[in-house]
This record gives sequence, C-alpha cells and structure tokens, in this order.
Amino acid sequence: MSNFVRAMSADMDVVCYAVDSTDIVSRVERLHVTSATVTAALGRLLTAASLMGAQLKGAKDSLTLRINADGPAGALIAVSDSKGNVRGYVENPVVEIPLNQYGKLDVAGAVGRQGSLFVMRDMGMKEPYIGQTPIVSGEIADDITHYYATSEQSPTVCALGVLVNTDLTVISAGGFLLQLLPGADETVIGRVEEAVGKLPAVTKLLADGATPKDIAFMALDGFSPTVLEQQLVTYRCNCSRDRVERALCSIGRQDLEAMAKEQPVTEVDCHFCNKKYRFSPAELQDLARL
Repeated sequence: MSNFVRAMSADMDVVCYAVDSTDIVSRVERLHVTSATVTAALGRLLTAASLMGAQLKGAKDSLTLRINADGPAGALIAVSDSKGNVRGYVENPVVEIPLNQYGKLDVAGAVGRQGSLFVMRDMGMKEPYIGQTPIVSGEIADDITHYYATSEQSPTVCALGVLVNTDLTVISAGGFLLQLLPGADETVIGRVEEAVGKLPAVTKLLADGATPKDIAFMALDGFSPTVLEQQLVTYRCNCSRDRVERALCSIGRQDLEAMAKEQPVTEVDCHFCNKKYRFSPAELQDLARL
C-alpha cells in the first residue's frame, strides 16, 4: 500500500496533498507489462488521479483522468475513488523511444504534445462534470497545473515523478498538489514558489526515505503546516462478473444472440486488472432475455 497525506498551512490559505505511489505504479508495471517510459507516463497519471480523487467528498464519488494525445502510447486513463485508490490503463503499453535531451525517460515523447486532458468527476448527479484542456507539455504535471489554472481558476502547483530501474521495476513514485485556497493573500504565491523551488525531485526524496508527510511539510516550508488527514491508498479494480453482465446486456439482444452463436466461449477481459470473465452460449442467451 501507499501513503497519502493532506496538510494545511497555519493560516489555512494553502493546502498540500502528497502521496507515495510506489506500490501502485509497481503493480501497474506488473499488470500491464509496460516499457520504462510508459510506466513513467501512466504512473504519473495514476499519481495525479489519486491526489485529485482524494479531494472528493462522497463515498461513491469517482474521478477519471484521460489523456488523448498524438504520442505512440495512445490513450492513457486513470480512475480514482474518493479515498485515492486508483486503477489505470494505457492503449499501447510498450513504447521504445530514446531518452530526452536531459538523459531522462521521454514521457512527453510517449504521451504526445498535441491533444487534450479530460477530467471527469462523477458525484452521483444526473450528469458527471467533465472538464477539458489542451495538453501543454505532455509531461502530465504541467498539464494538471494548466487544467486547474484554466478550467477551475485554482492556483496550483503539481509535481509528479516515477523513477524506473534498468530491469523495468519501479524504484520510487509519488507527487504532490499544492493549492492556494480562496482568500489567500497575493504574497502567499511568492512564498509558495520559493518553498517549492527549493525541493529536490519527488522521486529522489522518496528514494532517500522521505515520507509524504515530509514532502508536504517541505512544500509548505514557512507556513507552519499541520496534518489534517493520513490514509493508505492502493491500486484497486472494482470489476466484477455482475458489472460485466450489465455491460453485456447494454449491447442489445441481437448482438448477444449473435455472440452466442459465433463461439463456444465468449471471453471478456478487464482492461484495468486483466481479469478474464468467460460466458457460455447458454449464459449469453440468458442475458439476452433480460
């Protein structure tokens, strides 16, 4: 499991959410057998989804981040519940491209630099809230920051990182969101920028043993922060046979009957956890009659 922390400045004008998502990203690498660059890209998006999802209020609320861009990785999707537990999927799990100009994994090259970030919040209303902003870098953290600034008019600093071994295992992964709250004095922005500017990379901090609380307090240096919440977050898929049956029913009676005639066993895979659900022709016929 991974640790999540929410901390607040003493004056209640800045809040910081921080998470160690190393276990989550490690699980993703094993599930989807991703190449190093895709592990970094999907890992960053999952980390962002965990940080954003944990801000939801309702127990059944959920948040989905989707990036559709022009990179070879294709679509990337991360879904979080209101506790920060996440699951994710990438269209093309293996992308082999050179390191970027800084000698690091070229996440932007895999994701793409032209496209859109979609943010969907399902809070049990008649229709979910959907926000959309253009990709500004493909590095994901910049794109999340841009989304908050343009779509929600919320001054936000986002830092995300995934450090991958040469054997493709994950050394460390995590991130933080730092947000100014309504009524914050304009001088706070400069103080926040100064504190964040002193921080090493999140992955280095985690690899060196820092906890999410440590990172949150460093990001809020000079603001006398206190911890408001701590919890464990994990990679969690909520698929079930019942959910798959409902999805099959939604395709219509004629299509189900056609599937029942075409093959002895129909297999449905969960994109998020790779679990397989098998249905016999008789079971499909039963669903068609519902």
